[in-house]
Amino acid sequence: MRLPFVARRSLAILLMGSSLLTVPAISLAQAPAAPPPPSVEITTLQAREVPLSYTYSGRIAAFREVQVRAQVGGILKERTYVEGARVKAGDVLFRVDPMTYEAEVAKAKAQLQTAEAQLAQATRDQTRAVELFDRKVGSQKSRDDAVSAVELAEASVAAAKAQLQSAQINLDYATVRAPIDGITSLDVVPEGSLVGVGSADSLLTTITQLDPVYVNFSVADANAPAMRQLTGGDKSDADVKLTASLTFGDGTQYDRTGEIDFTSASIDVQTGTIRSRAVFDNPDLALIPGQFVRITLSGMKLDSAIVVPEIAVMQGPQGTFVYTIDAENVAAITPVTLGQSVDGGWIALDGLKSGDQIVTSGVIKVRAGAPVAPSKATAQNTQAQP
Repeated sequence: MRLPFVARRSLAILLMGSSLLTVPAISLAQAPAAPPPPSVEITTLQAREVPLSYTYSGRIAAFREVQVRAQVGGILKERTYVEGARVKAGDVLFRVDPMTYEAEVAKAKAQLQTAEAQLAQATRDQTRAVELFDRKVGSQKSRDDAVSAVELAEASVAAAKAQLQSAQINLDYATVRAPIDGITSLDVVPEGSLVGVGSADSLLTTITQLDPVYVNFSVADANAPAMRQLTGGDKSDADVKLTASLTFGDGTQYDRTGEIDFTSASIDVQTGTIRSRAVFDNPDLALIPGQFVRITLSGMKLDSAIVVPEIAVMQGPQGTFVYTIDAENVAAITPVTLGQSVDGGWIALDGLKSGDQIVTSGVIKVRAGAPVAPSKATAQNTQAQP
């Protein structure tokens, strides 16, 4: 029997409602399972001995720079060196016309001979006067006059010797010699010029000693305790051997090490740094005064430090942190305070301790408070690698 239209419509609505009521049950039964914990690698931190090094900007300076000046006046007759050449201490550099000074030496020698002859005559006169006085023939005044004449003659001889020595010194100064080993500059005055002994007309050239050389640099005041070790200021660490190495602007290393020979006792109030200086051997003249370099100081160490691998360090709104893992493999955010960068990562000044486990691989997949699945665990060495 065919149902009326209203009845058929009511039946269709009833069947549709029954169908809708069964859909949630089917959907709930087919919901996917929760994703597994992310796979990560973890590292167990261990306190260990960590070598320290500090790198600063430096500038090379000559070990010594000496002005060569004329010590006697006259005509500059000869320059005996090649400008820019290396000279040794004692090498002849210039010659001033010596004729005047040779004449002065000859005159002084003659004066000395005269004084010595007068002394000899006075000595003979004294001998005779004393003999006559002893025989009761000569007077006491004659004897005293003879003795005084000898004394005056001796003084004249001494003065003549001093005059001869002075003349000889001036003659020697007419030959200008190198006071130190080094590299010569351009000469200031050419041959044939009249030179004097004043500050304005006596400069002849300059010699720069380039082996060894200085490297001047400034140390941050925060590193002042380490710099006291450098100079032996802390007697308890006097056996610490520190070295300095150089890196050029192109990244190449200088093949010799140096040592610190000066550290200022006070901090520069304008820059907040400590002026320091190192000395390096420079036999091949590879280091040039005025050259900028990077100087690295090494040899210091921390006896017990926590080093955090760089890959584990994250930056968030609250600062620097790492993910630590507890015994249940649940991750947590742990804020850390980092210090100096060293081989293997960063020194952790605060926030971590020996035995903590941190995530070092797969960090991007970790969520605070969520479990993780460590797939590989490593432990840091107890000793830093040399």
